[in-house]
Amino acid sequence: MKQPDILSLASSIFDSQPFSQHIGAELAEVTQTSTIIQVELRDALCQQHGYAHGGLLSYLADNAITFAGGIALSSDALTSEFKINYLKPGRGPLLSAKAEPIAVSGRQAVCQCHIYSVDGEQETLCAVAQGTVVRLSGDKT
Repeated sequence: MKQPDILSLASSIFDSQPFSQHIGAELAEVTQTSTIIQVELRDALCQQHGYAHGGLLSYLADNAITFAGGIALSSDALTSEFKINYLKPGRGPLLSAKAEPIAVSGRQAVCQCHIYSVDGEQETLCAVAQGTVVRLSGDKT
């Protein structure tokens, strides 16, 4: 049985996520070792002080971790848990989340994610997250 192209699968899954489309997120880069998801910061995605809403940063961490873990597992996958530390306000105009697996076994992958506020050439680390991703039940790839 031919294995699915996991990179194509990641793109098709991302493109089918209504919430990702709603907030204007982009799967900017997918490799065998990392995933980058980006979103342009606009007023509708900010909290009352004008910073990126914590829920937006959590979305970026969760989704980037899940994609990085799924690719590392060569499987469709789900986040089973994650933790996030907010370090500095997300200011934009672009937020970029890069996730990488740090430990992979047969059923799960532990991944880390760094989220940056990007303004031209300047990147400011605004959050760090770590999570566990599990192979989707019944997936035998």
